[in-house]
Amino acid sequence: MTTFTPISSLIGGSLIGLSAILLFLLNGRIAGISGIFHGLFPIHKNDFFWRLLFLIGLIAGSLIYYIFPQIHFTPRSHFPISLLLLAGFLVGIGTRLGGGCTSGHGVCGIARLSFRSFVATVIFFVFGVITVYFVRHIWNII
Repeated sequence: MTTFTPISSLIGGSLIGLSAILLFLLNGRIAGISGIFHGLFPIHKNDFFWRLLFLIGLIAGSLIYYIFPQIHFTPRSHFPISLLLLAGFLVGIGTRLGGGCTSGHGVCGIARLSFRSFVATVIFFVFGVITVYFVRHIWNII
């Protein structure tokens, strides 16, 4: 992401916030994606379908946006597979240890004025900046 797109960022952020509000109002649940995914296993009848439908909607929304004819962008490719696997693994462990992911803490936790979520989001941000610095400027990987 190297371009500044304030309008699409505003619209996207608003849709994410609206989604979090709707899930909380209609279902009483926090829209933390890692927690929603983690709650799928083991399968419980009471909350399995809303979790599955939420995740299907998340993926479907991305696919619809991608195939929408007026929107043109070229998805990046040629990522180092080993780094993707390592990054996904670390995110999975980090979200379980931290009690949530960026969406749960960053969007919903801060909106609820949770101190724990504020601390977690600051740490996400700091390590994100450090990671980008090393990956782009020190290791020249991406």
